[in-house]
Amino acid sequence: MKEKRKGFTEYLSIGAIGLHLVSGIIVGVLIGYLLDQYFDTSPYLTIIFFFFGIAAGFWNMYKDVQRYIISEEEKEKEKD
Repeated sequence: MKEKRKGFTEYLSIGAIGLHLVSGIIVGVLIGYLLDQYFDTSPYLTIIFFFFGIAAGFWNMYKDVQRYIISEEEKEKEKD
């Protein structure tokens, strides 16, 4: 039973990687849109924050992958 739970947890952590990319883009676009509405600069800030969202999403994805790689290396060390 613990093996199934352990595998399920790994799938969830891998699934969160894609979610972080998408959420970064959504948050960036939302911030840009709201700032465009406030400053009446449409669509410039939305576009700028869209790219910031992409950068933030990829950065979060990179950190998640690094954490996953480190945890897999630790598991391999435990097996040896």
